[in-house]
Amino acid sequence: MDSGSTTQIEIIAVADSVAREKGIERDTVLDAMEQAIQHAGKRKYGHEHDIRAEIDRRNGEIRLFRYLEVVEEVENPSTQIFLTDARARNPAAQVGDFLSEELPPVDFGRIAAQTAKQVIVQKVREAERKRQYLEYKDRISEIVNGLIKRVDYGNLVVDLGRAEAVLRRDELLPRELFRRGDRVRAYIYDVREEPRGPQIFLSRTHPQFMAKLFAQEVPEVYDRIIEIKAVARDPGSRAKIGVFSRDSSIDPVGACVGMRGSRVQAVVNELQGEKIDIIPWSSDPATFVVNALAPAEVTKVVLDEDAGRIEVVVPDDQLSVAIGRRGQNVRLASQLTGWDIDIITETEESERRKAEVKAASELFMNALSVDDVTARLLVAEGFSDVEEVAFVPVEELAAIGGFEPAFAAELSSRAQTYVAERDAAFDARRRELGVGDEVAALEGLTPSMLVTLGENGIKTLDDLGDLAGDELVEMVASPHLNDEDANAIIMAARAHWFEGEADAAPAVAEGDAAPNEEHA
Repeated sequence: MDSGSTTQIEIIAVADSVAREKGIERDTVLDAMEQAIQHAGKRKYGHEHDIRAEIDRRNGEIRLFRYLEVVEEVENPSTQIFLTDARARNPAAQVGDFLSEELPPVDFGRIAAQTAKQVIVQKVREAERKRQYLEYKDRISEIVNGLIKRVDYGNLVVDLGRAEAVLRRDELLPRELFRRGDRVRAYIYDVREEPRGPQIFLSRTHPQFMAKLFAQEVPEVYDRIIEIKAVARDPGSRAKIGVFSRDSSIDPVGACVGMRGSRVQAVVNELQGEKIDIIPWSSDPATFVVNALAPAEVTKVVLDEDAGRIEVVVPDDQLSVAIGRRGQNVRLASQLTGWDIDIITETEESERRKAEVKAASELFMNALSVDDVTARLLVAEGFSDVEEVAFVPVEELAAIGGFEPAFAAELSSRAQTYVAERDAAFDARRRELGVGDEVAALEGLTPSMLVTLGENGIKTLDDLGDLAGDELVEMVASPHLNDEDANAIIMAARAHWFEGEADAAPAVAEGDAAPNEEHA
């Protein structure tokens, strides 16, 4: 066998070896080799020429060609040829075709060989990076194991076998220390293509790292019989997970805890002793919040769905337990449930309730000229303002214990008179503040709200239209106005902005029609 054949066979052998080692396609390596040979050919014959190399995929034979484009007018003789000259070589040549002529093989010198090696290494590295990205971009949200390759300023570079990943210092648990050569388990939370190559980012503090650990330790979670609905973590300290069983015969909390706590303990050990509260998930927000605040006891829950807040009443001796050390328990419960949680004691709730009853009673006593007993009866029946008394059917008032029909009618009459006088006073104040009648005509704004708007400089439809819904709700601070109603009011205030646009279209049409009629 001659030396040329040996070289050809070696090229195929090297391509196969590199492809196996780097986990990339054999053709990709051979393409890189062709570009390297092409580069060397240009160094020999001149960079102005269109030099291309081919490696036979079966036997490794290397061939070098110079390409010329067939054109009518030659601008660059190094890469172009006249149509007439081309047809002298090939009678079937057409403009736009390429003619190729084979060149003698390149005898690689030391510099050419070194340059070719650099090109091959670069192309193989690019192919390897592409392979890494394609492989790991679909593995986001998986747990991987790796070896610490090196430590850069506290950030860990992790060898995953077929790629390297980064585990930043802030994605490690507090007081967690790894050295070169240590094994580490982490969660892939992002894979990005960057100029320096694909970057795989790992985390040990991500909430889903805990969820995936439970999936590894608890077969029912892996099989999706038990679903982890929510996770909240204070990494390295404490965590809460909400679990739900699709099979009513399986206790989700018990399954996650395991026999004598074996399953949860395995997760705790991986997370450096992080305490984990396993909580039964519920579709009812109040129930879920009560569960999430465990081990604290809860006596009462009040939801404000519009504000996304929930008020929780606990016994006085349970306040510190509910809040937790440095607010940890309530903070994790809030993260887990997605609700803002306000915690008050039974004593605070009782005092606030007394203050509300007292304020409402005094309002009824002054507005309706009734005694304290009657006022408290109205409050006890759920009445909170005079308007409710004014517009409730008299029969309902008469149904309140101890109220005669005539007295109920009298109360209704007094309430209506009070509301009418109060609204008249508000209306006068509104006019005094300069709030326009067009604003007052908007549905959903009460006389007291109009006065508040005037006191805040909102006097015209344009002023009101410039507000956002949440700004209006915050400004008027009325229990009778929610975000949805506020947005409807603002859209009504903006309606006149678009009336001109609607009228403009017919006006243009008429203007266009006039010349046609005149021409006719």
